[in-house]
Amino acid sequence: MISFISPDEAAALVRNGDILTVGGNGGTGVPEAILESLEKRFLSEGQPNGLTLVHVTGIGAVTEKGLCRLAHPDLVSRVFGSNFGLQLPFMKLIVEGRMEGYNFPQGVMTQMFRAMAAKQPGVITHVGLHTYVDPRQDGGRMNERTVEPMIELIELAGKEWLFYRAPTPNIAFLRGTSVDEDGYVSMEHEATTREDLSIAQAVHNAGGTVVCQVKRQVKRGSLNPQMVKIPGFLIDHFVLAPEQMQTYTTVYDPSRCGETQIPISALKPDALTEKRVIARRASFELRRGDIVNLGVGVSAMIPNVAAEEGIEDFMTLTVEAGVIGGVPGYAREFGTAYNPRAIIDQPYQFDFYDGGGLTCAFLSFAEVDCEGNVNVTRFGDRYDGAGGFIDITQNARRLVFSGTLTGGGLDIAIENGAPTIRREGKFRKFVPSVGQISFNGRLARDRGQDVTFVSERAVFKLDGEGLVLTEFAPGMRLQEDVLDQLRFTPTISPDLKLMDHRLFVAGPMGLRSDLAGTQTGGTK
Repeated sequence: MISFISPDEAAALVRNGDILTVGGNGGTGVPEAILESLEKRFLSEGQPNGLTLVHVTGIGAVTEKGLCRLAHPDLVSRVFGSNFGLQLPFMKLIVEGRMEGYNFPQGVMTQMFRAMAAKQPGVITHVGLHTYVDPRQDGGRMNERTVEPMIELIELAGKEWLFYRAPTPNIAFLRGTSVDEDGYVSMEHEATTREDLSIAQAVHNAGGTVVCQVKRQVKRGSLNPQMVKIPGFLIDHFVLAPEQMQTYTTVYDPSRCGETQIPISALKPDALTEKRVIARRASFELRRGDIVNLGVGVSAMIPNVAAEEGIEDFMTLTVEAGVIGGVPGYAREFGTAYNPRAIIDQPYQFDFYDGGGLTCAFLSFAEVDCEGNVNVTRFGDRYDGAGGFIDITQNARRLVFSGTLTGGGLDIAIENGAPTIRREGKFRKFVPSVGQISFNGRLARDRGQDVTFVSERAVFKLDGEGLVLTEFAPGMRLQEDVLDQLRFTPTISPDLKLMDHRLFVAGPMGLRSDLAGTQTGGTK
């Protein structure tokens, strides 16, 4: 007989000083009912305290829900994670030095649970070399309060590697859809399956406690064994939450888990803003046969462009959470997709990424310097962390970084077939030296990666000497609107040209016809 407990009883299982891991990715797979009870217990009792929190990435809704509920300095004293952009209260506490924080790449974090399950000491990988997680820089430590080294530089087989030490959680909160009478859990309504199996194995093998929140109970043997993600013997207790939502904005959309499909033509095109222009220009870098990763921010708008252009069948769009094919969502639906072709566990997605399987990746930038280094992780009062950025950028064959040329109050209108600057941004994003190296331009040049930077008014390429300006927008003054907005002087291509006029006119641009004759992106 399996054990059903209430959310409050699940929260009561957490003891002072425990190492707690919580499953979920963005707004998917989050055991919200349990987290709500854990916060309620802490606020009423002052217990538990001194927790170490281990999570993979971005569990929350920016300022509320998810791990935002646990952002109390006495409740959590140390946190390991790859991204905090959806957990602004946690980010604030880390920036203020009120708790220890470690930022590991997302792929490393998700693969680490497999290492924990096998009782290995951690993960050895090339991912992170010559970035801020390299111990020769910050070693992944997010503030001065965080002093214990958790990443080591080692030499193996004549090459440099990074060794990430693995903490060992002793309690886990996970989520599924259905549980049968023997405790076997399926995820048929989940938009991602994440690394929950690995987490359950790791905590069970460490002698800890695994609690899984589910939507419903079903009869013994009624689950398709191919849909079962966590065997019953790995889980100690279950919490029944019939009202759990698929994501933080969607109660249940069957097209996000493969139960049904929707016509892609039914997706409404985004408005023609400067961000839409950037996503459109980035889409020009797509090739037939590409296997693509799409990051957060402007890059996550590319699938909407692909849907309007009818080109989603020319390439395979993926997101790191494990979703393959279909049209990925963005904002609070990031990590999911309409009409996915496959949903695999996240560690396997990163195995493919780390091995160089991606032909092209689209990501955002916050700062870019003259060497082609990119910072997306620490700027101003934000310390978002890397997410999957480092894993992806160090291994994809072609890279397209996207963002506005300036930031901080930038106001641009797209009218009469060109951008019009109504108010320039207060700060420059292209700087002499980035504040933190999330992507190493020199390393990319040494590896022969093809790198493009796209903004709403200019396009740059990375060559052996640094950044080269290759395109600028119609209606823009080259000196005043582009070059003067950079804090360094790039090389100007002798073949400098105007950005394609189609970018600045609403309606399909004809990319399907353009791509029909291109060389396949998968060609090695």
